[in-house]
Amino acid sequence: MERLKVAVIGVGYLGRFHAQKYAAMEDVELVGVVDVDPERAALVAQEVGTRAYGALSEIPVPVQAVSVAVPTSLHAEVAVPLLEKGIAVLLEKPIAADMPAAEAILAAANAGAARLQIGHLERFNPAILKLRERITKPMFIEVHRISPFKERGTDVDVILDLMIHDIDIILSLVGSEIVSVESVGVPVMTSSIDIANARLRFASGCIANITASRISADVMRKIRIFQPDAYISIDYAQHAVDVFTLSADRQILHARDEISEADALQAEIRSFVDALKHGSAILVDGEAGRKAFEVAEMIKNTMILPEGA
Repeated sequence: MERLKVAVIGVGYLGRFHAQKYAAMEDVELVGVVDVDPERAALVAQEVGTRAYGALSEIPVPVQAVSVAVPTSLHAEVAVPLLEKGIAVLLEKPIAADMPAAEAILAAANAGAARLQIGHLERFNPAILKLRERITKPMFIEVHRISPFKERGTDVDVILDLMIHDIDIILSLVGSEIVSVESVGVPVMTSSIDIANARLRFASGCIANITASRISADVMRKIRIFQPDAYISIDYAQHAVDVFTLSADRQILHARDEISEADALQAEIRSFVDALKHGSAILVDGEAGRKAFEVAEMIKNTMILPEGA
């Protein structure tokens, strides 16, 4: 069995997990980890049984695929040269920090005929995977993604840090153009937006109401979907799904499923590896990442801020 030669660039919080997943795959050879912090790179390399490097060019064997988990502002700087060389890239979300950088990443993938996947992890959540065929014509979607404050991720605002997960999920479920956006946001702990709400109206008639906060006391990750034949509630944090439907005699039927606590990152990376090895479609490709980023930009551009913010 030919093993796919893979490296991870950026082995902070997320990149370390990427390295762990690759190292555990029998059909993958993790040939190295790269980080600007030599001590961190060495620590992760020792943990997963590979070697640490200061740059990808130092790795002595040709690399076929790379996970890029550097700060968002560096995504284009790191990913563009790799993609232009034809190296497949799994790029952590969001695709970039601004639209010109996102377009440069897509152009590089096209120029190098390179496979590109964006790390929108919730697409691989078992609840979403299980219910995707059940969700047929959503007309109202309500999402809450709130969590306590953490320093990690504050290089971007809460729209790109948290809300973009749900933007991507909603776009994949609705499949319709956005016709209007209303939004409001407040900076609290950082100089950028820390809590935000957006209301998206689609050409299909669907309305999505999304709230994201990184300054809340509790953790909540819920999505509620209303369509003509059902009300579906997914609680990501509690790994539970509730489906309410109407029987032929007009009785409300309730079914509750406990979803196994599957490893979404493992599923995401496995999907990436399989797409490269077998030539199958990438579930969350560069265009999907660009669309989610474009909507995030629309939300920010229409955002009402408190006076003086």
